[in-house]
Amino acid sequence: MPRLYLIRHGRPAATWGGDDDDPGLDEAGRAQAEAARDWLLAQPAEHRPRRVVSSPLRRCRETAAPTARALGVEIEVDPIVGEIPTPAALHPSERGSWLRKVFQGTWAEIEGDLDYDQWRREIVGALRARGDTAVFSHYVAINAAVSHLTGDDRVLSFRPDHASITVLETDGGALTLLEKGREAATGVL
Repeated sequence: MPRLYLIRHGRPAATWGGDDDDPGLDEAGRAQAEAARDWLLAQPAEHRPRRVVSSPLRRCRETAAPTARALGVEIEVDPIVGEIPTPAALHPSERGSWLRKVFQGTWAEIEGDLDYDQWRREIVGALRARGDTAVFSHYVAINAAVSHLTGDDRVLSFRPDHASITVLETDGGALTLLEKGREAATGVL
């Protein structure tokens, strides 16, 4: 069955809530991107990714770049695997406190101007159609997929570390979690 790899971006040069809304990777993050590439390329030929998909944000695109170069493919940018949308009424300076509250609840409890449980289902639906693909994404989006697949309604059901690789299988219809990626010792970094 085709494999799907969810890779959290490498360590960014700035953290959320900082001065840069779209930071790239720092030196450690670049090394993590190369390590993710090496791990993906070491998979047996029948499970090696053939496509590379990334969130539009720079830290994901930079994490995806070494893998795309090694595979000789272009990065396909897909907003559905991007960051969790911030409610339109929130000022950007309020995103950090909003996220901290979101992390303590369930998908149905998230307050905002969209149905976040539906957003979670849309991510899972988009992933079902992608076999043999490395998807470079974010902490919350990866939690959306993992929590749905494990039946855990908590927003924060898993703490993927930077460049953590979660392995799924898909036949185009069913999506199965094979292995969660490495977890961080602390919260979102």
